Amino acid sequence: MAELNARVPLIAGNWKMNLDHLQAIAFVQKLVWTLKDADHDYADTEVVLFPPFTDLRSVQTLVAADKYELAYGGQDLSAHDSGAYTGEVSGAFLAALDSKYVIIGHSERRSYHGETDEIVNKKVLAALKHGLVPVICVGETAEDLEKHGPSAVPVGQLRTALQGVSADADIVVAYEPVWAIGSGQAATPEQAQQVAAELRKLLADVLSEESASATRILYGGSVKSGNIAGFMRETDVDGALVGGAALDLAEFSAIVRFKKHVGA
Repeated sequence: MAELNARVPLIAGNWKMNLDHLQAIAFVQKLVWTLKDADHDYADTEVVLFPPFTDLRSVQTLVAADKYELAYGGQDLSAHDSGAYTGEVSGAFLAALDSKYVIIGHSERRSYHGETDEIVNKKVLAALKHGLVPVICVGETAEDLEKHGPSAVPVGQLRTALQGVSADADIVVAYEPVWAIGSGQAATPEQAQQVAAELRKLLADVLSEESASATRILYGGSVKSGNIAGFMRETDVDGALVGGAALDLAEFSAIVRFKKHVGA
């Protein structure tokens, strides 16, 4: 089994439905400049941005032209490759824009768009088919937590999402307790670790020990520069899926630089 420290920390910024393509260009440039001034090493902590679909071509052009080390991806994708699916975006389109990642099963997609665990599974398979790394989001509501206890719902969601996924697939798992998202009240590092450990056990059971050891598990839900270090000290938490704070340049860059600014 690989050593735990072989997993490169990943800090991801989900912009949700914010910033048009011009604002995206300005934000990415400023972020890169800020991290460059801080001598950030992308090999030490990976940085991934998830802009709206309409921004991706602009981000791709900027990243390619200036050889930025940032990675980026889509906030969702269709389970279908092409066809009469108005409003949907194929994984093939994301891959053609050099996207590396795609978020799948975010709680907002599950809640507002009725995405089931089975739909999430189809999207995971579609992402892998097109060479994208799925960031599989799982998490429980406050009601789920009270009824089933910690980890039961996220583990069940991940089990279904992984059906048909090969043991050597490159995936990322994001634990985002719905009760913590946008609430300003994050889970404690201990809570995040408890669920992340159970998710890693499932990865070992469903995929392989090697996959479980290599797969990065992120925490998402009211992440900010003041609490990121606590999460990153936990054995099974390998990064963060950042929402609101990802739109604040100073805050997000501070989260990315968690090792330096808090001595974690």
